[in-house]
Amino acid sequence: MKIKLQEIIDGMEMQFEGTNTYLCRRTGEVVSVSEDDLRTAEEIEEDEIKKLKDWQQVNMRLTIDVIENFEDYEELPTRFEINEYEMMEDFSYTIKDNRKMEILLDAIRGKGAFRRFKDKVNELGITQEWYQYRDECYKQKAIEWCNDNGLEYEE
Repeated sequence: MKIKLQEIIDGMEMQFEGTNTYLCRRTGEVVSVSEDDLRTAEEIEEDEIKKLKDWQQVNMRLTIDVIENFEDYEELPTRFEINEYEMMEDFSYTIKDNRKMEILLDAIRGKGAFRRFKDKVNELGITQEWYQYRDECYKQKAIEWCNDNGLEYEE
């Protein structure tokens, strides 16, 4: 089965703290499970699952499947492995105008770097260039991840 590369990219982009994102090798589907659900799934009984709301039952059954069939799941690169801060820095160095480059490099120093960088990219009128660069970085990370995990993909 060929994996849709955009599904991997979307899964990588949508990660947030406290959640793990996986590709199911059986279905090609990208799924996310919370760390809280992973802890709960270790101990929950079937009669307790039936008492949950429908969407919670779906989440819990998915989480149990991830635990019981872990060999069928590959964890996507985490936010730390993706390192969007490094993307911002690398993008800044691609800017030919030294003044703009320095503005961007200054923006990413210290707390609040992501917000300042986004603001400066907008102010400098290079938002489209940033998102194209960022999208290409995510695509390359997704391709590398697929290759590392022996997965065929399609764009």
